[in-house]
Amino acid sequence: MVVFGRGAGAVLRLPPDACSIGLTGVPPANCRKFYQKPSIIMRRHLVAPLLGLLLATAAVPASANPFEHKLGNGLRVIVKEDRRAPTAVHFVWYRAGSMDETNGTTGVAHVLEHMMFKGTPSVGPGEFNKRVAAAGGRDNAFTSRDYTAYFQQVPKEKLEDMMALEADRMRHLTLAANEFEQEIKVVMEERRLRTDDQPQALMFEAMNAVAFKAHPYRVPIIGWMNDLENMTVQDARDWYERWYVPNNAYVVVVGDVDHKAVFRAAEKHYGGLKPRALPLRKPQDEPAQAGVRRVSVKAPAELPVLIMGYRAPVIRDVEKDLDPYALEMLGAVLSGHGAARFSKHLVREQRLAVSAGAEYDSSARGPGMFYLVGTPSDGKTVAEMEAGLRAEIARVQNDGVSAEELARAKAQLVAGEVYKLDSMFAQAMEIGQLEAVGLPYTSGDRIIEKLKAVTAEQVQAVARRYFVDDGLTIGVLDPQPLSSAPRRGFATRH
Repeated sequence: MVVFGRGAGAVLRLPPDACSIGLTGVPPANCRKFYQKPSIIMRRHLVAPLLGLLLATAAVPASANPFEHKLGNGLRVIVKEDRRAPTAVHFVWYRAGSMDETNGTTGVAHVLEHMMFKGTPSVGPGEFNKRVAAAGGRDNAFTSRDYTAYFQQVPKEKLEDMMALEADRMRHLTLAANEFEQEIKVVMEERRLRTDDQPQALMFEAMNAVAFKAHPYRVPIIGWMNDLENMTVQDARDWYERWYVPNNAYVVVVGDVDHKAVFRAAEKHYGGLKPRALPLRKPQDEPAQAGVRRVSVKAPAELPVLIMGYRAPVIRDVEKDLDPYALEMLGAVLSGHGAARFSKHLVREQRLAVSAGAEYDSSARGPGMFYLVGTPSDGKTVAEMEAGLRAEIARVQNDGVSAEELARAKAQLVAGEVYKLDSMFAQAMEIGQLEAVGLPYTSGDRIIEKLKAVTAEQVQAVARRYFVDDGLTIGVLDPQPLSSAPRRGFATRH
């Protein structure tokens, strides 16, 4: 799940073992790492003896909680009651992300996300954040390829105030030209900091543009610089009018609340907003690939980086699909913990790599990719790194995986699910992200059951089926001498 946000709320999620935003789950100091993925997240730490206990815990049947109510204007409200702390998380999700953009206005979804904090006739510029802070809460927003989302976490008695604020800007955003002119400069500087000045992110952007020929996933979420330079406030207004309507949104609330009271508050604040017809979304299928694609990017860096991206399916039908679950398990076997194959063989035993990892997200509106990433050790070449990664895949293809490896991957998965329940924010993210990619929010437990049912034979089968050159794109960061000039800073604006 690749995400851009405003200021302190941005994440780019990609292969886990590289060292830059855009290629890691660890963003720069001015970014906050969100819970990145729904039920299928793979944790990096595992206590293997807990397997039996955790499997038993995950098998407990779900109650009627969460609850759902649909307003007359099409807005769905999903509430999960969690009484462990006197707080509530309030999310508004819009089914519009960078994949819905058109050429010439790339980045507009993210720009509009910024503009959502610039005021309405009743709430002045910057006042939104101040009111949330005055309520004792925190708030932010983020844009992905598939959706845009806004959240506040506040004391439970302040929840209705947050609903009033969000409902106000869902329909009454000011979008003043002077505010836009200031904010578009902030977004351009954000691009310079997080992409143009980050070699791995720059390389991944170039790789995506090669891997996808037709699908809009080829375009960076933050947009091409030329489009940002030529964007107008009318572009933002058009995006807002097109997608920011109640029948293209849903609200998720998790916390110490009564669902009936939340539904009443939603009717009060959101119920009066008028729906509008949505643009027709036509299929945007990526043509079949017929051979290896390669791209090399020269940029100042200490070490080269290699990314190998293979075409892979994502979950479209929770019950009927099989391969995405097996690919999730393959990712965990390859790099899901410190003793996984890549760390054990490529980093510690062979000393071929400084780091090596695998990353796959089985939930997306668009086509999927399974990434292998490696940074060769000093004295080793990118070609040797590629050969090492290929050799590890070949081992799975030829010899399969052991029962012990698979059991450890499953225990890790279920452990992540148990730990996730400690966070109201994580629970709300899971619900919202599943819905954003077209999967029912109620399918989280069933996805876990399907993952637990994956066999070693299925893992070997997907390694053979999808790790072929006809579906492969390779990106290489060619390191250039580092400049002695200090990197420019980035001024936050909130």
